[in-house]
Amino acid sequence: MDTNQIEYIPEQAQSKRKRSGFLRIVVDIFETLVLSVVLFVGVNIISARIRVDGDSMVPTLISGEYVVVNRLSYRLGNPHRGDIIVFHFPRNPAEEYIKRIIGLPGDVIEVMDGSVYINGQPLDERYLDVKVNYTGKWEVPQGQLFVLGDNRNNSSDSHDWGTVPMDYVVGKAVMVYWPPLEWGLIDHVKLANAAR
Repeated sequence: MDTNQIEYIPEQAQSKRKRSGFLRIVVDIFETLVLSVVLFVGVNIISARIRVDGDSMVPTLISGEYVVVNRLSYRLGNPHRGDIIVFHFPRNPAEEYIKRIIGLPGDVIEVMDGSVYINGQPLDERYLDVKVNYTGKWEVPQGQLFVLGDNRNNSSDSHDWGTVPMDYVVGKAVMVYWPPLEWGLIDHVKLANAAR
C-alpha cells in the first residue's frame, strides 16, 4: 500500500460541501432569529417592564428603579388589598402609574386621624414612614380599585382623582431588577384585617 497516495475529491463534491456548509449557517441564523422573536413576544405578552418615576411609593419603591410587571396575574386571579399594581392613569391612559391597592369593589375607605380605615377597620401599615395628613371618605364602585401611594402625603392617587377601572390595570409589580443593588421581589403586604 502506498502511503503517499493522496485521495482526490472532485471539484463538484467540494463545491457541494461548501454550499451545504453555507446553507447550514444561514438556516442556523434564521432559526436563532425566529426563536429570539418568539421569546421576545412571549415575554412581552406575560410581562412588562416599567421605570418608577417619582417618590409616591417611597419607602417601598424609589424613583429610577426598574420593575417587572406580571400581566397575567389578574387574568388568572383576583386583586388583593396590599398588591402593588401598574395601571393606566384614568385621566390620561397613555401614562402608567404604580400604586398599592387599598380598596376593592364595595369597600368604604375612610382616612382620618392619620390612618386609613377600610369598612370601619383600621389598616396596620407598618411599611409607611409617615402618617396621612388629609381626610376623606370614598366608596369603591363595582369593577374599580382604590389605590394609594406608600408616600401618602406626596402621592397623586385615588384620594385625589378617584378609582381605577379594573380594565386599566396592566398587572402586578413583581420585582425590582435595576439597579442591581436593589434587585429583589416586591413585598405585597396582605391587608386582611379589612374584610367585611
